[in-house]
Amino acid sequence: MDKIGGKNLNENFKYTTIGLQVLSGILINTTGHSVLNFANENLFKPLGIKKPNNLRIHNKQEHFDFLKGRHVNGWIIDPIGTNTAGWGLTLTTRDLVKIGQLYLNKGKWNNQQILSSKWVEDSTKAHSNYGELSYGYLWWIIDDQKNNCFAAIGDGGNVIYVDPVMKTVIAITSLFMPRAKDRITFIRKHILPLL
Repeated sequence: MDKIGGKNLNENFKYTTIGLQVLSGILINTTGHSVLNFANENLFKPLGIKKPNNLRIHNKQEHFDFLKGRHVNGWIIDPIGTNTAGWGLTLTTRDLVKIGQLYLNKGKWNNQQILSSKWVEDSTKAHSNYGELSYGYLWWIIDDQKNNCFAAIGDGGNVIYVDPVMKTVIAITSLFMPRAKDRITFIRKHILPLL
């Protein structure tokens, strides 16, 4: 079994969004709040991110419309009204940069501790790996041994890339692109050299 940081890693790890939907249910049951209201109070409002509206998709055509950008404002809810955790949240590029900056600043925003610095540290270090990739708590770990970069890599090409050594946050938002090309390679090849 591989080890990262002296810990044995789960060789059977495979990322799946259904696991994140289970996490949404746990959050609701634990806090007594909807995912949207919890996120708004504890993340969106402190960062100055406009609270998205709940968005329900009723059929296949509405799903395709969402993917094509015809509904670009909101957060998808499932049939029982739970916000989707692994996809379906539309934020602006500026909003993604704010989240990346919060993590770069170890949970601080405008001199206020929004997230525990311990949580930021724990969530951005490897806890499992998937082939060549390492995964923290909802963050992919990029070059763990080299520069401790981490990234939130969304389906279809959306990314928050954080490089603590260069003190850099890069965000990319796009309409849904099936089989989007590797955004990390794009960032490293075309954006970082400009900095």
